[in-house]
Formats: sequence, structure tokens, C-alpha cells
Amino acid sequence: METSTASGPIKVGVVADQTGALSFMGIANANVATMVIDDINARGGLLGRRVELYLEDSATVDSEAQAKAAKLVQEDRVDVLFGGIYSSTRQAIMGPAVVDGKTLYIYPEQYEGQECHPLVFCTGPVPAQQVEPLIPWLMRETGAKTFYLPSADYIWPRTLNKKVHEVATANGGAIVGEEYFPLDHTDYGETVQRIMSSGAEVVFNTIVPPGLTPFLQQLHDAGFTSRGGHLVCTYFDENFLNLVPAEHVEGLYSCLDYYEDVSDPFSKALLGRYDELFPGSAKFTAGSACSGMYRGLRLWEAAVTEAGSLEQEDVITALDHATIPRGPGGPAEMVPGQHHVRMNMYIAQANGGVFKVVEDLGVIDPKESVVGRKWGARATSA
Repeated sequence: METSTASGPIKVGVVADQTGALSFMGIANANVATMVIDDINARGGLLGRRVELYLEDSATVDSEAQAKAAKLVQEDRVDVLFGGIYSSTRQAIMGPAVVDGKTLYIYPEQYEGQECHPLVFCTGPVPAQQVEPLIPWLMRETGAKTFYLPSADYIWPRTLNKKVHEVATANGGAIVGEEYFPLDHTDYGETVQRIMSSGAEVVFNTIVPPGLTPFLQQLHDAGFTSRGGHLVCTYFDENFLNLVPAEHVEGLYSCLDYYEDVSDPFSKALLGRYDELFPGSAKFTAGSACSGMYRGLRLWEAAVTEAGSLEQEDVITALDHATIPRGPGGPAEMVPGQHHVRMNMYIAQANGGVFKVVEDLGVIDPKESVVGRKWGARATSA
């Protein structure tokens, strides 16, 4: 397979869920990619060459994401590929892009961690940056000790819940219920009854759209939070607040790398620019992978600049220690060897339909495994 020639444009592929259940996230991701690449080109491009965005809609269907990734790698011959929200989508993209196509892939969403491949870099938070600081903080602040885990049935919730078990029990807590459902499940009446009868003080939710909205409504209608229960969802951000009535998630705790309430000047200016370019409901948020998409593109830009070429091995070597001095939520840097990002993290709470940062956790390491260096040959042109 050939990549773009030395005199032609640099090709960036993005797979985004622009339709389907996650369209409110995918549209925002596509917007961020457009904004950053336009900015790179306005500054003269990369290596004296224009950067072209190849954007494909995966429609929140894993088989569609797989097909679009194959097109971008095999037909469009992109130099790097970004995208995916669900972990199952990441895995679908990796088949044609990484395993078959030997192409550099950057995954922008917060996820369960443990992705360990020489061609894959991850730019969103992982459990060591979310669950490890959030659970002890929550238990100290609220006195809660018992947790119920309603969950979607795929790799992210199952792996994340293992970390919740580990951290909660290590801090004197207990898991009193754990259930898994298909992504499109909508009737949670019996589950909510079990939550209420269990006496659980915390619902740690990993149900995702389209099942998310009915679950939150049914839990609210049962009176879980009005009786003093605490709702936690580590991916929840401002885009998700738009999906539900504010009272259904009042008091909900989340833990991410960026919220609109983060007040550093660069984050505020970046949000203002995004809102000006893309007014509407698809907001620049962290749980929707916008911060990871921005961070990933800028880290890749820094790596290409340092490498001085698009030779994949050189770019990967540079990306392994790439840093950006400014970004949404603060600066960020790849932890050498881990292919994951050291970054600022925040705990926020929903209040009247907006998130307010209640704890600035500072810089937190991802604590991921060191990645091996062999990935197989990839044909490139001069």
C-alpha cells in the first residue's frame, strides 16, 4: 500500500459517528478535525504540504466503521487514521486499518485502557485517570460505601467495572449489584427496583445511548437521588446533558480531562472559537472525544514536525514522546512507551443543567503497559 507522495497533500482520515445513536458526538468530532486541520493549513500546512481531511460517517454501526476504515486505508491511502467512540468501534477499525493496513491509528475517546499495539495511540483518559481518583474522593466527600453497577454489555463497561470493584473495596466500599444489558435495551424497571431495594448509595452507570436516556428517567422517577443516592457516570459531559432533562441528572458526578467550566485562558479561547465556527448542539466536550481528537491531532502534528517526514516509523518514534504546551484542560504529553497521555483531570458535578468543576485533580498518569515496537512492514512511496 502506498501513502501520499512527498509532493502531494498529507492525508488524514477520520471515522466519525455522524449519524445514528452517537451522532451528537460524531458531528462534534468531525467539527474538531475540520477546525484543527484548517488551522494547520492556514499556518502553511505540514512539511510545506497541505493537509487534506478524509471524513467518513460510521453511522454508529461497527460494521460500517470497519468498512469506512478499510476505504480510507486501502483506497484513499491516508497517512494516519483517527476516530471511534465505542470500544467495539475501535476494535472494528483496527482490523482493516492496523492489523491489515499497518497504518498509524489514534483513538480519541476515554475508554477502559489496556489497548497495547505499536501502531495505536490513545489520547483520552483511562481508568487510572478516572476511577482511581474519583471513587476515593466520592467516598470521602459523601460517606457513601455501597455501589450498584448498571452496565452496557461490551468491553468498556466490563473492564471499567473491574477497576470500580478494585478501588471501591480497597477503600472500604462494597459492590451490591452488577448487571449488563444490550446497548439498545430500554426497559430498566426491574433493574431500578433492584437498585432501590439494595440500599445502594451510588449508581455507577456505564449504560450508553440509546439505552441511557430511558434508564436515567426510570431511575429518577423511582426517587433514587431524591432519597440521597449519588449518580456517577465518568463519560458524562455537556453534550450528554443536552440529551436529558436537567432534573434527571441533577447532582451527577463525572471525571474527565476537560469541562466548559475549566477556566484557563487557552481552554476558554478554544471553546469560543469552536462555538463561533460550529454553533449548535454538537458541543466541544471531553466525554464526546472532542478533547482527545484535538489533542491527538496536535500531538501527531508535533510528531510529524519533529520527524521531518511522513515515514511511519519516524513519526511513531516522535509521537511516543510528543507534547503540546496548550490544549483543552491544559497541556498534555505522551508517556514514553505507553502510547497514552499524561494530562490534567477534573471532577465535575451537574448543577442546573451545567457542569461545575468541584475538584481539580492536577496531572495524572495513565499507568498503562509499555508497548512493543514490532508491527510489520508497510509499503510507502518516496
